[in-house]
Amino acid sequence: MDSNAMVWFRKGLRIHDNPALDLARRGSKHLFPVFVLDPAYLDPDPSAFSPGSARSGLNRIRFLLESLSDLDSSLNKLGSRLLVLRGDPVPVLSRILKDWNIGTLCFEFDTEPYSQARDNQVKDFASRFGIRVFSPVSHTLFNPADIIEQNGGKPPLTYQAFVKVAGQPHPPLAETYSCLPPIGDLHGYELLDIPRIDELGYGDISQEEFSPIRGGESEALKRLKESLKNKEWVAKFEKPKGDPSAFLKPATTVLSPYLKFGCLSSRYFYQCLQNVYKAVGKHTSPPVSLVGQLLWREFFYTVAFGTPHFDQMKGNKICKQIPWNDNEGLLVAWREGQTGYPWIDAIMIQLKKWGWMHHLARHSVACFLTRGDLFIHWEKGRDVFERQLIDSDWAINNGNWLWLSCSSFFYQYHRIYSPTTFGKKYDPDGKFIRHFLPVLKDMPKEYIYEPWSAPLSVQEKAKCIIGRDYPKPVVDHAIASKECKRRIGEAYALKLSGDSTEIEEKLSGLQRKLEEDDKDISKHMSLKQRRIANNCLQEAEVKADGVDH
Repeated sequence: MDSNAMVWFRKGLRIHDNPALDLARRGSKHLFPVFVLDPAYLDPDPSAFSPGSARSGLNRIRFLLESLSDLDSSLNKLGSRLLVLRGDPVPVLSRILKDWNIGTLCFEFDTEPYSQARDNQVKDFASRFGIRVFSPVSHTLFNPADIIEQNGGKPPLTYQAFVKVAGQPHPPLAETYSCLPPIGDLHGYELLDIPRIDELGYGDISQEEFSPIRGGESEALKRLKESLKNKEWVAKFEKPKGDPSAFLKPATTVLSPYLKFGCLSSRYFYQCLQNVYKAVGKHTSPPVSLVGQLLWREFFYTVAFGTPHFDQMKGNKICKQIPWNDNEGLLVAWREGQTGYPWIDAIMIQLKKWGWMHHLARHSVACFLTRGDLFIHWEKGRDVFERQLIDSDWAINNGNWLWLSCSSFFYQYHRIYSPTTFGKKYDPDGKFIRHFLPVLKDMPKEYIYEPWSAPLSVQEKAKCIIGRDYPKPVVDHAIASKECKRRIGEAYALKLSGDSTEIEEKLSGLQRKLEEDDKDISKHMSLKQRRIANNCLQEAEVKADGVDH
């Protein structure tokens, strides 16, 4: 027996295919499995637009707590337990590494900027005291740094280029455990129980509708097993053909939250899919297959890791500089599911209640907010998703918003998701809308996607008067979408990317020009058109003032 070892859990909340856990247990006299409850992630933030902390809404926090409870249960079966402490992880780790006489510290490598800064501080402390540190890559299939090095020192900026460089991932660890080394002397440290969501001070949350998606490795492996049962479905999976309106039984695996928290190993998932492909024979291929979706995840992780300021427009060398609007009223109408477009609003209510929605539903609402209709900055939408999605992942969330706003990766800005016809081809009866927007449950199907077009008699019979019980559209899609295309077209023509004083000046100049154009357009609008536009804006602003925090 060599020395005391610690495995520090952050993500990677699992026993299977966990190299950090495996390294820590080998040759150690005592093993200390630790999780630190970080106040920066958990402390209540009354100023946030929904209950929760500054960094997360309730659904993702609850998912984390459930995942910790499941991990603790799994460790108990192996003769160990999860040692839960609270505080800023750096000083907490610094104290217990010394006080518990730790010789080896193991934790999963994390690519996010916040995590990198935190982990480097812990590594520096451990180095000063002669503590060995192992930080294996296991949250992803590949080490992003290796991919970047193989690509000449730069991250590949297309999926095809990434796949060409990446090759095949390492297989998952095959070893299973019957027991772990015992926990050593805690030197009087008081350990915490894993808190319940209602114990964290978020106010009265008794009326909150929580997500049906539960956290933990056990649930992840159960869902994986259920998904893999239908081998034909796995083999034929093709991302663009999924049904975004399916909610009772979603048209995808719903494994993304488990990958985000590391309750499910991406390497194990990859291997399971390959086993199905071998058994079935004929199957779809990347980028549309399920393996292709795992590779998309890797692509965004790699680009994010190798791109400074990846999470913002300014200073991001791969992001086009676009003079987005800053309209808080329209942003709030979108965020709260009050745009007057039922397909968009139902998706946003699903996000608020479930913390999840189908990828094509995400595409619809992201396009609507940015380049499709409202021309609001993609960073604003990113922040909403980052707070409310259970599976919100720094690299993937930012990457998708860059893509869907046509700020990077994808530049066909003329291709817009219609807020009225896109959902209709999957769900002509509007079952999805009726479920998440019960105010429209009695609206006839011919009006369910455009209820403002229903005659007043129909609205009265459906007990839903547009403009009173459900809002009028905040914009006219036919007009707004053309205006968005014009604005992005002008921004593209200036070829603004990167960060410099010259670019700032050009961007400001374009912003002023677009504002002047808006004034000119307004002058030539009829009195009726101006009234409609003003009513839309006023309704959005009323919603902003009346949000129940």
